[in-house]
Amino acid sequence: MVIRIFGISIVVTILSVIVAFLYGGWQAVFLTVILGILEVSLSFDNAVINATVLRRMSDFWQKIFLTIGILIAVFGMRLVFPLVIVWLASGLGPAEALHLALNPPPDGAAYFANGDPSYETIITDAHPQIAAFGGMFLLMLFLGFVLEEKEITWLSWIERPLERIGKLEMLEVVIATGLLVLTATFIAPEDERSTVMIAGALGMITYIVVNGLGELFNVDTEIDDDGAEDPTDEGRARSGGPTELAKATGKAGFFLFLYLEVLDASFSFDGVIGAFAITADPIIIALGLGFIGAMFVRSLTVYLVRKGTLSEYVYLEHGAHWAIGALAFILLYSIGTHVNEIVTGLVGVVLIGAAFISSIVRRKRLAGSETDTVPTASA
Repeated sequence: MVIRIFGISIVVTILSVIVAFLYGGWQAVFLTVILGILEVSLSFDNAVINATVLRRMSDFWQKIFLTIGILIAVFGMRLVFPLVIVWLASGLGPAEALHLALNPPPDGAAYFANGDPSYETIITDAHPQIAAFGGMFLLMLFLGFVLEEKEITWLSWIERPLERIGKLEMLEVVIATGLLVLTATFIAPEDERSTVMIAGALGMITYIVVNGLGELFNVDTEIDDDGAEDPTDEGRARSGGPTELAKATGKAGFFLFLYLEVLDASFSFDGVIGAFAITADPIIIALGLGFIGAMFVRSLTVYLVRKGTLSEYVYLEHGAHWAIGALAFILLYSIGTHVNEIVTGLVGVVLIGAAFISSIVRRKRLAGSETDTVPTASA
């Protein structure tokens, strides 16, 4: 199973390294590999969250995510997205933006001799609105999870009270809007406040629309042989369906796919911006973050789904959502103060690692309880 799932990613990695060598020699190879490792190490929480959505989708839409979705991730987010930012921010045409990206000023300067900003400078200057959009989208996702009533909780001392107050209608929108106002007022630079407010509002609107459409067409129950709904785990087991959610097809599958792509893009914002600390070359960024990093993240997502890891280690989903919450706050904070990408990645790793360990402890405790309750045979 491992070879079948990760085989394509390994082949793509080898081809990417070859292309990098032909493009820029061993230095390009080194930078490409570094970016690939950085993307994979910082995106494990992304893989876990993707898996929670992907397992709700039919095999057809899972394949779409792994084919068309990877093209969007590689070319859309890692290559086209930065060019669009430069295009919009500088007024240059797409071809001119690409020329600017491929011909940086000498010695890595931020500006050319005539005073024009470099490609990297334009991308960096656009960080406040990018962080506001991605931060608010991820914040809405986090709030939607922690405020929702759940059968199993990880950090019960805080999750249970949040569930109780989460019964208030549209509370996540109220909290997110309040945090956006505070961010724009106290964190964002004075000349970026209106831009941050607009970008953050668009992030919230995007989440509400895409998630709402997904929920509208989502099927939460299986239909049994008699045509009646049977929402119980036993009924789903008899029908051969998943034990948690019915597989989404048709419009439900499409909107889940759309939701997954926007979610994946939100995770990518900080990685794309952070990549410029290593190189501003869009080709190397596309090879490292996209072809290597994004491919392995997708393979890891499929592995988690196929192995049923989220069902075995029940707190992983919780840890990933708390990592999302942390990433959302870091993105909003980074609007005014730079945050090292390593710190961002370590926060996610620590939270997911803690959730994984807690899941193992829970499994052992449950296994011990079952052993204690098994009656012994009489002599």
